[in-house]
Amino acid sequence: MKFFRHRLIGLSAFALLVTVTGCSSADGHATAAVPSPSPKAAKLCRNLDEALPAKVDGQSRRDPQPASALTAGWGSPAIILRCGVPRPSEMNDPEADGVEANGVGWLLQKRDDGSFRFTTTLRVVYVEVTIPKARTGNGLAPLVDLAPAVEKAIPEGIAD
Repeated sequence: MKFFRHRLIGLSAFALLVTVTGCSSADGHATAAVPSPSPKAAKLCRNLDEALPAKVDGQSRRDPQPASALTAGWGSPAIILRCGVPRPSEMNDPEADGVEANGVGWLLQKRDDGSFRFTTTLRVVYVEVTIPKARTGNGLAPLVDLAPAVEKAIPEGIAD
C-alpha cells in the first residue's frame, strides 16, 4: 500500500500497527451524523449506497441511525461510511498519511479514541469510513471491500 509521503509499508506491518492500539467493545445501535452535500454529490452518494456490499470485513450491513442513503454501517461496533462529507483540513498537509486500497486513495487519520478515519482522495465526492478501535485488527480489509463500490459510483477528480 502507498502512503502519500511516498513511503511504502506492507499490509502486515499496518495490521500490526493498528492491532497494537488495542481492542474494546461497547455499542448499542450505531448513530452517524448525516452529511449535507450538494444535490449533485447527493445523487452520487445515492448511487454509492446502491453499490455498497452486503458485508464489509465479514460483517453484515447494519445501517446507523438516522436512516439515510448518505450513511451505511457494518457490524457492531459499526464500521461507518458517510458520503458527501466536507474536505478534511488535513488534506492541506503535504505530510499527511494516506493509503491506497484497490485503486482508491484514502487520507488516514488516527483518532484520539483509537479508531481510524479514512477519507477518499481524488474523487469528486468525499467518502469517509470510520473503523472503530475494536475492528482495527484486520488492517485495511474494510477499505478493500468498499473500493469496488467507490470506484463504480464516485468518479475520479477533484471535489468541489
